[in-house]
Amino acid sequence: MPSTQTVAATNRLLAVLPSKDRQHLLSGCEQVELVFGNILYKRGETIRYVYFPIDSFISLETPIDGHSSLEVALVGNEGMYGTPLMLGVNVSPLHAVVQGSGPAWRMDAERFHSELKYSIALQQELNRYIYVLMTQLAQTAACTRFHVVEERLARWLLMTRDRAHSEEFHITHELLAQMLGVRRVGVTKAAGSLQNKKLISYSRGDIKIRDIGGLQAASCKCYQADKETYDRILHC
Repeated sequence: MPSTQTVAATNRLLAVLPSKDRQHLLSGCEQVELVFGNILYKRGETIRYVYFPIDSFISLETPIDGHSSLEVALVGNEGMYGTPLMLGVNVSPLHAVVQGSGPAWRMDAERFHSELKYSIALQQELNRYIYVLMTQLAQTAACTRFHVVEERLARWLLMTRDRAHSEEFHITHELLAQMLGVRRVGVTKAAGSLQNKKLISYSRGDIKIRDIGGLQAASCKCYQADKETYDRILHC
């Protein structure tokens, strides 16, 4: 259900739009509260709404054999969910699951198509964002294939920190294993190693990042590559 609380438009895609275009778009949005674990879409479902996270984030996951799934991208207030509509497709190619609770702007698909016609600036910004998202998907595929679990876990923690806007968050070993597509014992070993290096503290699912610089050094280069692509394409 839409929230009655008023929150400033801090989605970064919307923040860079000309004021007139941004206000026109927001007039067609409703503010909703995304709840951790809620499935916004399953693969193959019709996309009826697009989401612009404000202080929440969405995990994009690809199902495997109908029993498990692998996270391939994260969408926070740097982006949006609903990009297939930009390509003339109204079907979700991935599961979209709320990974971080919080507010988001939601707009129905029909109004979104109207906004694209109204605002050339919105079209241009979202076209660039699609490129950034495609790059993140490709980077994750390579990361999953070539990098060890500890490096991938460090990358994931950094990506989550950026979208949660906090050094502290809650996630279980079981869910981490699902996100990374590895066995739980592998996550336990990797998390234990990061904790022994005093980069994080971890207890009963509560994670606190204690050394940002050290965690970045422990991460594979994929984290920095993602950030550089975002800055180069969307901040040019």
